[in-house]
Amino acid sequence: MARGVILPSQTSTQTLLFAIPKIPLTTWKLPFMSRQVSCKCLSTQAPVVAVDMAKYKEAFSRRMAMAGLKPHHRVAIGVSGGPDSMALCVLTAHWKARDFDAKCDSGGFIDGLLAIIVDHGLRAESKEEANTVSNRVSKLGIRSHIACCDWPDGHPKQGHLQEAARDMRYEIFQKICIQNRIGVLLIAHHADDQAELFVLRLSRNSGVLGLAGMPFTSQIFSTHTHSYAEVSGNYGILVVRPLLDLSKEDMYEICEGSNQVWVEDPTNQSLLYARNRIRMSLRDLSSSAFKLELQAVISACRKTRIYIDYICSNLISKAVTVMDLGYAVIDLEILNESKIEDICLSKFIALVLKFISQRHRPIRGSTSKLLLDYMHTLPCKTSLTAAGCYLSPAPGSRGMKALVCSSVDCPLPSKMESSHLHFQAEQENCTSDEIGKIIADGKSYADSLITDASDVHFLEGTSESVLTGARNLGMLSESTLSNILLLQKEEIQNFKSKSKVAADYKSEHGVKSVSTSRSEPLHPGQICCFMNRFFVTWKLSEEVTENATSEEANSDGVLKGQSRGCCRSCVFGHDMMVEVRNLTEPDWLYLANLSRSRTSENFQEWRHSLDSKVEQTEEKTNECPDYARLSAQRALVSLKSIPLAARRGLPVLVNSQGLLLSIPSIGFKHCPCLMVSATFKPKVPLGGGHSSFI
Repeated sequence: MARGVILPSQTSTQTLLFAIPKIPLTTWKLPFMSRQVSCKCLSTQAPVVAVDMAKYKEAFSRRMAMAGLKPHHRVAIGVSGGPDSMALCVLTAHWKARDFDAKCDSGGFIDGLLAIIVDHGLRAESKEEANTVSNRVSKLGIRSHIACCDWPDGHPKQGHLQEAARDMRYEIFQKICIQNRIGVLLIAHHADDQAELFVLRLSRNSGVLGLAGMPFTSQIFSTHTHSYAEVSGNYGILVVRPLLDLSKEDMYEICEGSNQVWVEDPTNQSLLYARNRIRMSLRDLSSSAFKLELQAVISACRKTRIYIDYICSNLISKAVTVMDLGYAVIDLEILNESKIEDICLSKFIALVLKFISQRHRPIRGSTSKLLLDYMHTLPCKTSLTAAGCYLSPAPGSRGMKALVCSSVDCPLPSKMESSHLHFQAEQENCTSDEIGKIIADGKSYADSLITDASDVHFLEGTSESVLTGARNLGMLSESTLSNILLLQKEEIQNFKSKSKVAADYKSEHGVKSVSTSRSEPLHPGQICCFMNRFFVTWKLSEEVTENATSEEANSDGVLKGQSRGCCRSCVFGHDMMVEVRNLTEPDWLYLANLSRSRTSENFQEWRHSLDSKVEQTEEKTNECPDYARLSAQRALVSLKSIPLAARRGLPVLVNSQGLLLSIPSIGFKHCPCLMVSATFKPKVPLGGGHSSFI
């Protein structure tokens, strides 16, 4: 939640400190103690100045309609208690109540509206402070949920506090939204935030796509699996920022006009954080001309991004084929005939590679250029590993198509996660269907704003070309351009001076990688999201009927007419646990040898020679070796139809001794009692999900 002080109303002198991080007392106390708090909040009786609330409410309703939202939709609000989020609460409550007949739930709160307050838990007093903010939003008729952060690795270091807190907030937002069957999250970012982000990204040498800033609407996808229903659909939360056209001053006016008390954060004065430094510099350049010109450039960048996203979306539908086994095929002929701009092609390639690898890191610099050159080469004759993917000519295409597979040699930036199986399909699908309708309605409006390339600027893409182009088009005056370049130079210097600190932090708290050769133990009835791409689950059937293996029986009469009680000891022993890893060459050899084993005795003898550590069971007369041999023969036929590069990304199940139990994607399983499935369902869909920069 927000860090700062609750500014008192005229009838109160009470002050509270909110979630101030553990920094020296003088760092935060002196600014607070040395000033008379000039409260922009008003008494609860009457506003000091007349504020035209009607214009804000009407503008808010229009923006919500542009996002495809209607008052009956269930929405959540991220609330810190500051003027921005309190203004958002005021406008959302009015929007819901005015057009939804003020329908309330049993507690007297507006139905379908939830304020999520995140207590970062950085101080002992934070719980009480969260309750204070909760009471304030409750007076607006908004039900609230206070969520406390759990820092399993300890509190983040001071220089990285904001970044870590932001990541934690959004993880909590997603979790609570899913728990409450809410598919839409409102965030109170505004135009001043966009200006800060523009300068920040300019100093990091971002291109036009980054300079476009935060999208008006976008989807975020959970890093955790909460139910089995998520296997059948990509469940994402739609994030909407309806205040992007309003300024910080507007936030204060909305709070004043509605008699709201808010929180000011004294740590916003700290030069430790880049956004704070930029914010203070922008205040010194507060002329209306500067603000208008800067917002005009940001708007033009957003328009360019809309065009690029539109081109990429069309190109994906025409040139990309996604296979159920976890790889994609790109038609290079279609790309060549499209003759699209390099910036569009680079974005297109990045989207495909991020989807296949599920590594959502930016693809920049030399890697981006390497991929661009690869796509321009027709026919394709070489292979390439980049951005977590392996690219090669598609078999049989004569180099006219490119195969994109996940590279098992590139570890994922997060720990592999498994979760217990829950059945909430009706609840989840209802929310997912609602999001789909909202996105479709919002997209229809956004598509009407798309123009052709002749009306789009800055397609060269670089930050330098954006500023130069804006000046040549008359968007930026010489004085405004000079001030922007000065801000850029200052922040670049600050960034370089702190680069060593960042490097030290990453070396100490480096990204945890998951090995692609092993996973965590997976017990019956659990889901493993393998490499963020496959949902794998398994269980044992107590009894397998004759019909379950009739096909195998008919092909080789060995199993026909036999009783099939569960023979779990033949592969599991007593631990009843499996592990998931990717397919390797020894697995192919295993299948080949297994398919040639004609008797149970020969199979047991070969298995023992393969791994002397595997303890043999006494039940050597059961039918599993014969079943496994037949299953292996069929699996090898399926395996031959899969490109060699794509095979390596397939999940396999092994027991605790390393014995191969199943390759579910090609139908192999060692035992008829084993019920296993692997569904290719990347957590983040192709294209990265819906976004709109209107």
